[in-house]
Amino acid sequence: MMEQLFKERKEKLHLFKSLRKKRENERKEVPEGLYTKCPKCKELILTSKLKKNMSVCPHCGNHLKITAYERLEMIYDQGKYKELYKSTQRVNPLEFPGYDEKLEFLQQKTGLNEAVVVASGKINGTKVITCVMDSRFLMGSMSSIVGDKITKAIEHATKRKYPLIIFTASGGARMQEGIYSLMQMTKTSAALARHQAGLLYISYITHPTTGGVTASFASLGDIIIGEPQALIGFAGRRVIESTLKQKLPENFQRTEFMKEQGFIDLIVRR
Repeated sequence: MMEQLFKERKEKLHLFKSLRKKRENERKEVPEGLYTKCPKCKELILTSKLKKNMSVCPHCGNHLKITAYERLEMIYDQGKYKELYKSTQRVNPLEFPGYDEKLEFLQQKTGLNEAVVVASGKINGTKVITCVMDSRFLMGSMSSIVGDKITKAIEHATKRKYPLIIFTASGGARMQEGIYSLMQMTKTSAALARHQAGLLYISYITHPTTGGVTASFASLGDIIIGEPQALIGFAGRRVIESTLKQKLPENFQRTEFMKEQGFIDLIVRR
């Protein structure tokens, strides 16, 4: 009796090990990066299919984050453009400890020189200057270099009488640069005021856009566009709720809510 039970147990254990080994082999056969998991609906999507769909989930319509260069290829005719102001020096105005090393690491990891890419090219045959923020670089926070690149882009468009589009994605001011970061709000806004004295500026808000970027050039467009379900705000939800002592609506600070309040003009799928 005991021998029979021991034999059955041994056979089950052998079967379990065989099945586990088979599953492990199956996992190894699936190449890394073949599938992407949607952060909203949790569905697995073929990465190639997702890219063809402009990184929009085919199941729930969620707009996944994309890089600045991916967006530029999407919007310019035949994906052709010229990048401007690519060569910039790293700056650490407050001599913040570890900041230089962090910037160097992110430059190597992302291939970006800072959290914004400026480009020139044609959209539907019209010459357009664009600035595209990239949240992979310190959450797209606004440094003095970011402010300088955006200001130069605005002035470039103004001088040549080109329309301007800025795609925002930012966590706000860069804390490592303190007041130097906050100064970029007035610097970019002043340049936009000169540009908008007769020329078009479109602000295109993507997820997430918060802090000083929302309070400056993101909200100054002649036309303000938002991607679906993008987070737009200045202070965070918890900060506002604790200050007002009241519960905010579920979709508060999302594109759809902001359109209802008249903050943005259009919601446009990618």
